[in-house]
Amino acid sequence: MSATTLTGLHTNEGPRVSWRGWLALAVLMLLVLLVSVDNTVLSFALPQIALDLEPTSAQQLWIIDAYPLVLASLLVTMGTLGDRIGRRKLLMIGSIGFAAVSVLAAFAPTAELLIAARAALGLFGAMLMPSTLSLLRTIFLDREQRRLAIAIWATGFSAGAALGPIIGGLLLEHFWWGSVFLMAVPVLVPLVIFVPLLVRESRDPRPGRIDPLSIVLSIATMLPIVAGIKTLAVEGVASLGIPAILVGLAAGWLFVRRQLHAESPMLDMRLFRRGSFSGAILVNLLSVIGLVGFLYFVAQHLQLILGMSPLESGFALLPGLLMMIVAGLGVVPIARRVSPRVVVPAALVFSVLGYLLVAISSQSGGLATLIAAFIALGIGIGAAETVSNELVLSSAPAAKAGAASAVSETAYELGAVLGTTLLGGILTAFYRANLVIPLGIPAEAAAHARETLGGAVAVAETLDPTLGEQLMQAAAHAFDGGVVITSLIGAGLMITAAVIAAVSLRGTRNSA
Repeated sequence: MSATTLTGLHTNEGPRVSWRGWLALAVLMLLVLLVSVDNTVLSFALPQIALDLEPTSAQQLWIIDAYPLVLASLLVTMGTLGDRIGRRKLLMIGSIGFAAVSVLAAFAPTAELLIAARAALGLFGAMLMPSTLSLLRTIFLDREQRRLAIAIWATGFSAGAALGPIIGGLLLEHFWWGSVFLMAVPVLVPLVIFVPLLVRESRDPRPGRIDPLSIVLSIATMLPIVAGIKTLAVEGVASLGIPAILVGLAAGWLFVRRQLHAESPMLDMRLFRRGSFSGAILVNLLSVIGLVGFLYFVAQHLQLILGMSPLESGFALLPGLLMMIVAGLGVVPIARRVSPRVVVPAALVFSVLGYLLVAISSQSGGLATLIAAFIALGIGIGAAETVSNELVLSSAPAAKAGAASAVSETAYELGAVLGTTLLGGILTAFYRANLVIPLGIPAEAAAHARETLGGAVAVAETLDPTLGEQLMQAAAHAFDGGVVITSLIGAGLMITAAVIAAVSLRGTRNSA
């Protein structure tokens, strides 16, 4: 295989696209921004949802995670399906379904129905994301144009995740929490109109077959592992969390074994033998865990502890968003001359510093500290995601662009799940174990306050002002104590990603 990429893996030339190709990229970026915004916008709506629907701590985590979990479970399946029936066709089906279910989610009357709607959004979201990245491979054949297109795509993904709080803040300042779901409709309408006009259909001439058993095994891998981690966080080691995780790992082993022995596998496992591919996937996974985990606790801290409005909270993170965009685009000329094994670890050092800044000053630091921490985190993740996503796509044959893109998106969505599940679950467990309920609070109210920080705020508003203030101080102390622990874990994940990049990307070269 020969082609030229941002990291110099390929050496082929192709015809350059006209304005029509860049307009097609702009339309596809609507999807990228929508799906990535949808991963984080709910973090800022969560405090209002907690006050309105009164979910339990487990339901609160599932409201966030149902969407990326289902999406991650089905991405490989949908990537293969797009290779078979047509990537543009699958994109259109997913767009229409996503818009329809978004309306249902906006008006969900209970936490259970909201979780179900989020899961349905994950189903249609899985049809969207592999198509966007794989279509870039077929639109941009010239190596220089493809480098820039992938950099824009990767930056859009990171920027969308950070834009979520700002968009959520603007909507929640004037509307109810369901408005964060309705924003999908005006975004998808122009996409449904212009995609058939600007993007030609593409397929894999030799696609992997759709294997129902492999689909079942991929879902049976994801669901028990994530559910087990959540159960451990809420109920402890004595729960069914560990057996559930073991079931998921066993299903994962069976899935890999089936793909290795199948004549026409749904997912070609040989892709993972390439260090640039597997290393970039792991960097993606750990980077997104760090980003989503940070946004999970910072949204609650800004609104429920510092008392900021959703809009004020969103704009507080704007500097970090801007630096994420600058870093994602600015790394392109650097990566042409410097090896990925140097660029990616160097970028992730900034993310480590961001998390350490939160850990050191969590109990005493204010708004300025959080803004500085997110700037550092954004620089690291913006640059690392651009390089790693380009490596994923350039390491795979063009015909397998859908499957390779699906693996990349699976890493992203799994990272979004684990960011909330691991860091959010640990934070929840620490909060529940260390919250000291002031004397004089009824047992039922105390139990509600112990569930979540949002629950403590709701209870405090019903109490005598003095007692309510005591409860809020205790809740803030317990929550920020958990933030210290999760920040240290986040820093450790970023260090791990840097080490993986330095080792696994050793064989890649910078372009001449």
